[in-house]
Amino acid sequence: MQCSPTGPRKGRARLTGRTGRPRSAAADAAILDATRAALVELGWGKLTMGDVAARAKVAKTTLYRRWAGKNELVLDAVAVLFDELELPDRGSLKDDIEGVVLQFAALLARPETKTALMAVVAESTTDDALRTRIREAVVERQKRLVVQGRQRAQRRGELPPDGGGPEGAAAAARSVDLIFDVIAGAVVHRALVSGEPVDAAWAARFTTLLLAGLGGLETRD
Repeated sequence: MQCSPTGPRKGRARLTGRTGRPRSAAADAAILDATRAALVELGWGKLTMGDVAARAKVAKTTLYRRWAGKNELVLDAVAVLFDELELPDRGSLKDDIEGVVLQFAALLARPETKTALMAVVAESTTDDALRTRIREAVVERQKRLVVQGRQRAQRRGELPPDGGGPEGAAAAARSVDLIFDVIAGAVVHRALVSGEPVDAAWAARFTTLLLAGLGGLETRD
């Protein structure tokens, strides 16, 4: 799907820094859907930009105007899935954490998420630039859930407020980083490495353990 040449395109500067025609959200969505479908069917090794272009019914040049190569394309296909995660207010920090853990596990159980995530993580072990892009496109973006959950818990009085000034902000940032690492690491390991179920009972036990440590962390920091 081509857009009329109305002026410079504001491309994905963080990935390609290219300019050209305006982006089409519909074309992007079709391409990312096609990428995930092709990855599930073909696997990382056999996936090509040509396969994706054919499935999305766009020219291969359309892909290269948007993404520099397969790594960038697959990463974006993964990142938009994680943007689906939400943190609805369930009334308590415990219930909020259990809810997002189960939501995250359900996302990881989807074949397109599992295949794409494991592929880009594996590639990133030998590609420092890709590792940086994963951190920017997935990790940093999803820390929004931790920030939202902490602020909500602080308003309820379940967690102490952040300290003032630069030191308080730095301590809050350290807490957000650690909480994200603990939740994401535990769920990814159980779901994708151990292959064990992340069910309501496991989520409740995990949340109890996390909250026991979180109280001390927030007080100390």
